[in-house]
Amino acid sequence: MLSWNVGHSSSLNVRPAETVPATVPGAVQTDWAKAKNWPPHYYGENFKAYKWMEDCYWTYSTHFTPPNREKNERVFFVCGGVDYEYFARLNGKTINAYEGMFTPFEIDMTDMLTDDNLLEIIVFPAPKSENAQPDTRAEADQTCKPAYSYGWDWHPRLIPLGIWKDTFLQVRSNVHIRDAELFYTLNDSLDAAEITVEVELSTSALVKWKLTDHTGNCVAEKEIPPLGSKAVLEWELQNPKLWWPNGHGEPTLYTSTVEIYDSGGNLLDYKESKAGFRKVALVMYDGAWNEPMTFPMSCNPSPITLEINNRKIFAKGSNWVPPDIFPGTVTREDYRVLVEHAKYSHFNLLRIWGGGINNKDDFFEICDELGIMLWQEFPLSCNNYVAGKEYMAVLDAESKSIIKNLRSHPSIVMWCGGNELFNSWSGMTDQSLALRLLNRNCYDLDPTRPYLMTSPVMGMGHGHYMFRQRTGEEVLQVMPKARNTAYTEFGCGGPSPVEYLKTFIPEDELYPPKPGGVWESHHAYNAWVGLDTWLDVPMIEEYFGKTTSLEEIVRGGEILQCQGYKCIYEEARRQKPRCSMALNWCYNEPWPTAAGNSLLSWPAIPKPALYAVAESCRPVLASARIPKFRWESGENFNPELWVLNDTYDEIPGGIMTVLVKSGDMEHEIYTWEFEAVQANKNLQGPAVNFMLPKFDNREITLVMRVEDCSGMDSNYTLLCD
Repeated sequence: MLSWNVGHSSSLNVRPAETVPATVPGAVQTDWAKAKNWPPHYYGENFKAYKWMEDCYWTYSTHFTPPNREKNERVFFVCGGVDYEYFARLNGKTINAYEGMFTPFEIDMTDMLTDDNLLEIIVFPAPKSENAQPDTRAEADQTCKPAYSYGWDWHPRLIPLGIWKDTFLQVRSNVHIRDAELFYTLNDSLDAAEITVEVELSTSALVKWKLTDHTGNCVAEKEIPPLGSKAVLEWELQNPKLWWPNGHGEPTLYTSTVEIYDSGGNLLDYKESKAGFRKVALVMYDGAWNEPMTFPMSCNPSPITLEINNRKIFAKGSNWVPPDIFPGTVTREDYRVLVEHAKYSHFNLLRIWGGGINNKDDFFEICDELGIMLWQEFPLSCNNYVAGKEYMAVLDAESKSIIKNLRSHPSIVMWCGGNELFNSWSGMTDQSLALRLLNRNCYDLDPTRPYLMTSPVMGMGHGHYMFRQRTGEEVLQVMPKARNTAYTEFGCGGPSPVEYLKTFIPEDELYPPKPGGVWESHHAYNAWVGLDTWLDVPMIEEYFGKTTSLEEIVRGGEILQCQGYKCIYEEARRQKPRCSMALNWCYNEPWPTAAGNSLLSWPAIPKPALYAVAESCRPVLASARIPKFRWESGENFNPELWVLNDTYDEIPGGIMTVLVKSGDMEHEIYTWEFEAVQANKNLQGPAVNFMLPKFDNREITLVMRVEDCSGMDSNYTLLCD
């Protein structure tokens, strides 16, 4: 266990005037703030006090005596990652230098150690493109440092630095495993897996390998004698249990164990890893090759339907952003809580958005275990990443590290170059050298996993992000007219809960919400395009009447956000098979936002919108296509009835009763005897025609009940004047 201190200086050749205790993994900002007893960075506008830290050199230092070891053992320094550019030195001698936070390193220190050792890691200031406008995300356009921390619509300008992954000393045998990785190919019928285990050793040793199933039974076992520093073992596994995404089967995992022995039969080292057997492809939707039918023809929509184990899967999920401003502080339990909420919500896919980090190993292990598929992007977003020589060298190294580190995880179902790169604000194309490099590296290192240049591409859609568009149309009117193959970003802004707002907005600024100050710093205003895109109080008051309290604002905003999200998710599902994916922007937050599109408040607090989305993502449900949110008494109420089925089971026919409720009033307006619903198909039903009476309460509820199957029931909140 190493005990670290950290301090800052203005230049590389100046030692820190003061050091403070450091937590590793972590961030220099949190260490300094803790030592100086600063108030929480997320309260009010305290985050602004951290701005100077991004331009300092930070030196981590630790003194240690050599750990006890036997004659045939070596001492290694192991570091999972440093954010971002750094060099390391031992007793004044440089032992490593690197730019990039996603490549681990290890150093054999044995022959360099003394009785008392000084180990230092010097972290450079945050990288900034020379030609970029100051304090904008464009400063990240020549770096693999994720762009989100330079400021985003849910993130303040606060750029973390420091040792962000586990770092430690390790005593190893002279003969040890450097790497061991299992590769496989499933045959077309999915009943046999050709397995290859590649092992790299420090020197020759007897290698034993075994594979155990999810119950602990050994299903494969092999050994090879000492033949050199590399060993390759092969096996054909019959009838493997497959890894399935959430909602389609069990995410079965096997355990692969590699052990090495000396000539006397003594165990020298071992490595254990998980393996999940599944086949993945991105395919065209049914009928896609017939589009466009006009002459002269242009290209068809890009393939975006996920096919897992020869089964087309409708992908339901969200965009995952960094779960904390300081990713080094995120723990395994933090990841687990967030991923479990995704599973509860019937999600099967999370898009790991390209403006954010490549998460710690714990995250991917949990997604493997829970059956959550991952769309993994590289750290490019909303910039033109021009292929400068130095940048391309870093991108090459970092992308290779990411691919090698993640390719064994069954949860990773696709790679993507980055976020919104084929847009006017980015200016990249499929001829951009950075994207061609990423495509090449994915093919060379992981050829069977799909790769996209960016998102969106032809056929897919990003947006819109508001309940009511600038045109005056509600999302309930816009979404049925959309014809995208995938909705990979969309949102409905809404306020955070009142009690949550009180935890980071000072009481004297809490009400009324207004631009400037804390409300704006926490993204309620001027966070995206325009003043009131995430918190639109005038729109809320137009629907619900003049507000007189924060509680009224929040309640109205929550209703609009919930109903907007229900509309988009269910409408995307109704457009199957052309549409195959619905992922909102965004799932989580790195710090408290006053308003936004997220489904969970930081760190992992579900909003009402999460529960609404979970209802709409159930595998089978009664659904209504509703023309608008606000109605008038005497108007013909005409929702269209549907049954949505994403399972590969046929759903028996049944009886659906449709009601309108308000307070104590209840009107049964339709009964639909629907036929059986085919596997992975939707059933379109009739449109209801009902003249709305005058209700005592403006809020009404459309209720859909399925006889003897309450798990399919659905409710929608609407207004009737």
